[in-house]
This record gives sequence, C-alpha cells and structure tokens, in this order.
Amino acid sequence: MRQLTYGGTDRKGGGEVFASTRTYTGYVIPQHPERHQIRLENVLTALGNPLRLQIVRVLAAGGEQSCGTILDGVSKSTLTRHWKVLRDSGIIWQRPYGRENLLSLRHDDLDARFPGLLDALLAAAEINAADAGEVARGAPR
Repeated sequence: MRQLTYGGTDRKGGGEVFASTRTYTGYVIPQHPERHQIRLENVLTALGNPLRLQIVRVLAAGGEQSCGTILDGVSKSTLTRHWKVLRDSGIIWQRPYGRENLLSLRHDDLDARFPGLLDALLAAAEINAADAGEVARGAPR
C-alpha cells in the first residue's frame, strides 16, 4: 500500500483545480474531489438521473465492483459518462485494476459532508423501486 496524491491544473491559468489523496496499490484516475470539495448541488444533480441512482444502489448493496458488472444492457460509452459524473461529483471512487476499473461508493466522505443524506436517498430509491415493482405487477396505487 502506498499513498498517492494527484491533481490537475486548469488549461489557461495553470492554477491547481483539484487535488486528492487515496491510499492503495496501483494507479489513480484523476478528478476525485477532496471531501471538503464535495458540493451538495453536484451530488443531488448526479443522483437526479435514475440510471446513476441505480448504480449507487448497486454499489451500496455490493461494495466495490468492476465497472463491467454493475449494469447490463447499457452501452460502454453511456456508462463511461455516468462514471465520470458520479466520480466528479464525489459520489464514487474509481480506480484501475488490470483492464477494468473498480468502483466504490464514497459513503464515509458523503456522510461526513452531509450526514444522513446518502442513507435517506437510498431509502427513498428503495421505496420508489418497490412502488415501480407493484405497478409493473398490476397492483393498484
């Protein structure tokens, strides 16, 4: 295990835009915001998309997973876009592992920044999924 610090610069001014530190063995993918840089509006916007919310539900239930195993029937380019939005908003960690990327939920960072928010959103998503299941089976609303 080693600690890696990575960051980026803006193209015009050369000033630092982001920097992050993550401890693990391997390479890193930039653009993970630091905990203090996670913004509520970015999190809510990212989770306003049903597919991204489904991705977060899968990660919350199953822990770190390979990007190719989370959702079936969605094109790689579409998933890549969703990973980027979730990563840039501070919701997930993404790290290379061989030819794949592993994704994990930043539950601790989100709870530290916005206590109870992620759990409330996941609980609401479960209720919506259950309601959708009842509607699909023809149950009255």
